Formats: sequence, C-alpha cells, structure tokens
Amino acid sequence: MRIVVALGGNALLRRNEAPDVATQRRNIDRAVSIGVAPIARRHDVIITHGNGPQIGLLALRAGADPLDLLGAESEGMIGYLVGIALANALPGHEIVTLLTQVEVDPNDPAFAAPRKPIGPVYTEEAARLTPWTMIRDGAFWRRGVASPKPRRIREIASIRHLLRAGVLVVCAGGGGIPVIVTPSGGLAGVEAVIDKDLTAALLAEAVDADVLLILTDVPAVWTRWPMAEGTPIHQTTPEALRAYTFAGGSMGPKVDAACRFVERTGRDARIGAIEQAEAVLAGTAGTLIRRAGFAKGNSDALSKQR
Repeated sequence: MRIVVALGGNALLRRNEAPDVATQRRNIDRAVSIGVAPIARRHDVIITHGNGPQIGLLALRAGADPLDLLGAESEGMIGYLVGIALANALPGHEIVTLLTQVEVDPNDPAFAAPRKPIGPVYTEEAARLTPWTMIRDGAFWRRGVASPKPRRIREIASIRHLLRAGVLVVCAGGGGIPVIVTPSGGLAGVEAVIDKDLTAALLAEAVDADVLLILTDVPAVWTRWPMAEGTPIHQTTPEALRAYTFAGGSMGPKVDAACRFVERTGRDARIGAIEQAEAVLAGTAGTLIRRAGFAKGNSDALSKQR
C-alpha cells in the first residue's frame, strides 16, 4: 500500500518539555522507530509532520523574521532530524527530505482571522503581556496566526517522480512554506502557517495514497474533551464525525483533513497515537474513518486494504 503518514508537531515536542534539540531528537527517534519504521518496512510511505511548537519557538528567538521564512527553517530542521532517524531505522532505504512550497489564496479569509495556535503555552496573565494575537488552547493561551487553506503543492511532480524511483520522501512539513502567486505570475511568501493535516490530505490525494494515517499524542478521536468527559470513536464515517465539535487548535483540523480525504477519494483515513501506529493502520486501535456503507463490526472490513 501507499500510505501518507502525518506526524503531529505536539507529538514531536510535547507540552512542558524543554524545547532543545536533544529532546526533539529523542522524540523523533522514538516516533520513527516505534511508529513509522515498522510500517515503512512493509509499505510505501510518504511522511509529513507538524511544526506548531517549533515555529512558535523560532519566532520567539528570531524576532521580526516572517513566518514563511520560519516555516522553511522549521521544515528543514525537523525534516533533517526525521531523515536521520529514518536512515538509522531503515538501512538500505533511500530517503529524501524536500523543502516544499504550498500555494494559498491571497484572499483567503483566514488572513483576517488568525486562529491557528503556535508556540508555547501561556497563562492568561502572561498572554496579556505579549504583543501578539493570543487565542485560548485548552486551559492555556497561545499565539494565534493566519492559517489559509492549502491549494496546490508546487513540488508535487518531483514528489511523484521520487516515489516512482522507490524513494521514501519527507515533505510538506509544517503544512509547507506558504506562498502566493503574485499578479505578475511570480511567487511570494506570506505571513501564515498552513495546517499540516489539511496539507497532508491534499498530499495523500495528489500521490494517490491508499490510506491517510494521522499520528498524534492521543489514542483516538474522542466524542468530548478532556477524555474523562467523552468516549473514544473507533469506527465512523465523515458524515457522523462532522456532527461533533472538536477543538480548532488540536483535533479539529485532523478530523477535517481525514474527512476531506475520505470524501474526495473514497479511501480510508485513520487517526491515533504514534505508539500504536501499526494497530491504528490495521484498524484495531485509534479511529477509522471510512465512507458510508462499510460494515460496522466486521473485523475483515477493518483489516482489508486496497
């Protein structure tokens, strides 16, 4: 099978962890060794990843540097660490990390409503002292930035060529570097961060993936959050899943991306914990999203692949 694996940024740098290279390297090594590598040994895998915590930390250090530049920096940094971890876990595989530009609409309404959280968490009191637009993220606050929808992955022809050559590609990290086509036909970066999961769904459709596998730091999609107030959703359809309300800065984009992929391709999407990646892919853990009409309770239907 061909599988697009989307690694969550928060899973690579967890809340309240020290934002140093050693911590991120340890988390990435773990995510690759227990989550990605066992799947890549048996399937064709394309990897993308989040960068929400990392780009926010880079913004703190880099001051006035624009978000498209910081996006490129974080995509290169995380992609390099993922590539090293893959090379160590999968000797003999050819691996390429590709800086990826993703076109957005300059008139996307998201530019007027900065609602994507990036960077570290703040208390309400500390949030009031920052110069940014701050939005609530659970019990805390984070910087909010514009998050326009991805329209086109500019390097998609190169990605397809690499896949045909048998290369394991790491691409579109952090949702890709946000660019627009200017009135003169040129390119320009924009002050935004594209949602990683929506780009992952676009990527999965563009490379004709059999499964979109979204791996994060929670075991499944929950009917309500925190987990103690809800129940896990094991099997569902896009129609049923869209009846729930999910947090915009965390599970909401993952659910939206998974539903979009299923609706547009008729193929499966799965959401679950990195630690259970193989079981999530097999349909025995996490949340399986499949088009309406699949047989609930049929174990064969959960494991059968295209």
